[in-house]
Amino acid sequence: MNKRSGVDWAFDLCNWLFMSLFVLCCIYPFYYILINSVSDPSLAIRGVYLLPVGFTLKTYAKLFVLQDISNAFFISTLRAVLGTVITVFCSSFFAYLVTQRDLILRKWIYRFVVMTMYLNAGLIPWYITMKELGLKNNFLIYIIPGAVGAFFVILIKTYIEQIPPSLAESGMMDGAGHVTLFTRIIFPLSMPIIATVALFTAVAQWNSWVDNLFLVSHPKLQTLQLLLYNYLSQTESLATEASMRMMSQQSNQSYKAAFMITPQSVKMTITMIVTVPILFVYPFLQKYFVKGIMLGAVKG
Repeated sequence: MNKRSGVDWAFDLCNWLFMSLFVLCCIYPFYYILINSVSDPSLAIRGVYLLPVGFTLKTYAKLFVLQDISNAFFISTLRAVLGTVITVFCSSFFAYLVTQRDLILRKWIYRFVVMTMYLNAGLIPWYITMKELGLKNNFLIYIIPGAVGAFFVILIKTYIEQIPPSLAESGMMDGAGHVTLFTRIIFPLSMPIIATVALFTAVAQWNSWVDNLFLVSHPKLQTLQLLLYNYLSQTESLATEASMRMMSQQSNQSYKAAFMITPQSVKMTITMIVTVPILFVYPFLQKYFVKGIMLGAVKG
């Protein structure tokens, strides 16, 4: 084996330094928000760089006692969980059905689903349709419209077509129906692409707020994303409200040393509240994600 020359070592060093700098540029903004959100707001105004100053979780505590935020967090979590489960099941079962050659008008049904990715009636027809279906101020508005996704159907259908037909044929010879074949054979074998679809859906459901904005006015059905979006646009008044709550609970003498919430601390804390929960989903699905998206897109 030839010895590595000085040029090779220099190239590797420059490559390592460049990639390290790139990773740092990607990670540091999130890290900055994190250390800012757990710093004392009065000290963080002066600047936070590597470590939190005056470490505290009081900003999180004060935000979570604000009106409706706990209920909104529950609604968003419930939406993300139920929406992901229903979308994964409906999209995967629909994709399985359009792979069956004995399905009447199978190709036309599949083409119609694909066409929905290119044709969009617009916001007003969508609003009227959802309202006529009785989904206004209804929790199901978060679940039903996205139960079957055209893009997900394409990915899962392509993946299922790569599964050896002999497996399904052997099940049919044993008397299994389509539901049994799907739940016992096809679905478990499609776990890589199923995990990919689940990750996409969970992120989309957690971040979505437009349907809440247009079709849900009931405060008990408000999602965390829209609530925090409204808070972000009112950070000055939100910080004042939180501080006034503390003033009313303390004597005038002790208030001078009280913990104060600033608009900057509100923004940083809200960003972390919205971002962190969905980040915990990815590690559980990572081993399936890359394999699923690659295999499911080979023929797509």
